[in-house]
Amino acid sequence: MRTITTRNNLKIIHANGIFFNSYLIFNGEKYILVDSGRSYAWPRLKHNLEELGVSEKNLEALILTHTHFDHAENAANIKERFGARIIVHETEAGYLETGDSPLPDGTVFYTRWLMKAFRTKAQPMFRYNPVTCDIPVGDKFDLNPLGFNARIIHVPGHTRGSIAVIIDNEIAFTGDNMVGVFSGSILPPFGDDIPGIIKSWKTLLDTGCSLFIPNHGTPKKREIIKRHYERKISKQYT
Repeated sequence: MRTITTRNNLKIIHANGIFFNSYLIFNGEKYILVDSGRSYAWPRLKHNLEELGVSEKNLEALILTHTHFDHAENAANIKERFGARIIVHETEAGYLETGDSPLPDGTVFYTRWLMKAFRTKAQPMFRYNPVTCDIPVGDKFDLNPLGFNARIIHVPGHTRGSIAVIIDNEIAFTGDNMVGVFSGSILPPFGDDIPGIIKSWKTLLDTGCSLFIPNHGTPKKREIIKRHYERKISKQYT
């Protein structure tokens, strides 16, 4: 499993997934899991966590960057197996408790057409086991009291309650406000607010982080995010 170590010795461990990633933050004693992935991947995720020594004694929390099915389907499993507290933005806590987060809009022609044609019929297919949020967060949340030099910031765009996790002002978990799947674009194919997504890129760049880890795809260096942001901004004025 890939591991990145920050200058303050926090370890970022890729716990599971290729297109639907889950990551652990490890401070030497305790863990935080970021996003839980799809339900079909639960056996593999559970195996990987247990192999790393994760248990109900040391998993401090599960942070959901938002409550879409591909991030939250295993949240109930994580809470039941490891007893982890679940952290989510306050505007999406209700979705988590019903297991029915609305599907997003499309951001390009094809995905806009797809959502317009099939969203109503598809929505029931993406329900997941509901679970209660333990720590609803607002615009900011400090993770230092949990033993991690990290913080949560609100970055609405992909969804109204999207959040990012900033670790040592060095690494950012970005959720779905950007993707690392396509070589020519970091714009997610789905999202409720395109201007909000682009604004979130600026908010994330302003943290000073050098590496950005999206839920879908591979991590991206700061220079790549900055280039895509500047390209989008320049198009608004040309």
